[in-house]
Amino acid sequence: MKSVFRCLALVGAVAVTAIPATAIAQEIAVIVKTTSSNFWQNVNRGAQAGVETLDGYTMSFDGPASESDIAAQVNMVDNAINRGVAGLVLAPSDPEALVPSVQRAYESGIPVVIIDSALAQGAEDYYQAFLSTDNNAAGQLMAQTMINAVGPEGQIAIMSYVPGVGSEIGRVGGFTDYIEANSNIEIVNTLYSQSQMATALNQTTDTLSAYPELDGIFGANEPTAVGMGRAIVQAGREGSLVALGFDGNEDLQQFVRDGVLEAIAVQGSFQMGEMGVQTIAKLLAGEEVEEFINTGVVLVTKNNIDSEQAQNVLY
Repeated sequence: MKSVFRCLALVGAVAVTAIPATAIAQEIAVIVKTTSSNFWQNVNRGAQAGVETLDGYTMSFDGPASESDIAAQVNMVDNAINRGVAGLVLAPSDPEALVPSVQRAYESGIPVVIIDSALAQGAEDYYQAFLSTDNNAAGQLMAQTMINAVGPEGQIAIMSYVPGVGSEIGRVGGFTDYIEANSNIEIVNTLYSQSQMATALNQTTDTLSAYPELDGIFGANEPTAVGMGRAIVQAGREGSLVALGFDGNEDLQQFVRDGVLEAIAVQGSFQMGEMGVQTIAKLLAGEEVEEFINTGVVLVTKNNIDSEQAQNVLY
């Protein structure tokens, strides 16, 4: 477990914790990978719900126009530190590039909670908690689902998003390792959309053309899976191959209902935002928190999409 006192003691700022949370309005900054995705907007809704349960706090929400605009996210974090936010909830777009800014927050006595994607190994001392899907386990779950549907042999493709991002490393790494260890399925390629739907659509179209006998395909995040699904429909390939997606916006839900996608793995995005700001408040109150908090994943298929469990995470 970690406490914010570990951070504050380093810089001699323990007196900050003596201010009751209700004494002044304090800003909790939530900075995500991009504001142009339904997934991150659902994180925003969760954060808003979370801050409403807290006395004396406000919440700001920000992120770049694109997940690949790492420099913009670094600037947003630095600006939050400069204006003296009470705490920071951050979904880092790059595991390395955000470390200096998070270290600076640490040295400024600002508690940091990381959500969704991990920072580089060695940065653990600079933040107090990590809230995320267990992406490796989620990737393995989707690989097991693929094997169950395709069989022990065949050809599949992986449509990934931003190489090197913590969630991508765990999710696609877990998927790939499980496929290789538990089947004779060949992974014919792994392509990166940079989380751009149009790019994923074009990449999937090219893949379907290059591999007309493809047995399965995995879209590893929301915009990638949406582009993949649209390409499958345009090629008339729905039902002729096993397509799996990740995340759960309205487009992906409809693909499941229509049989374009066999299943989607849906993260607790709302929970990341809600629990993220609440964890910051606990740290500011001097409470201990778990270093890793699993926000979970639900495998959604046509058979369970209307269940309470699925509806609680779909957005």
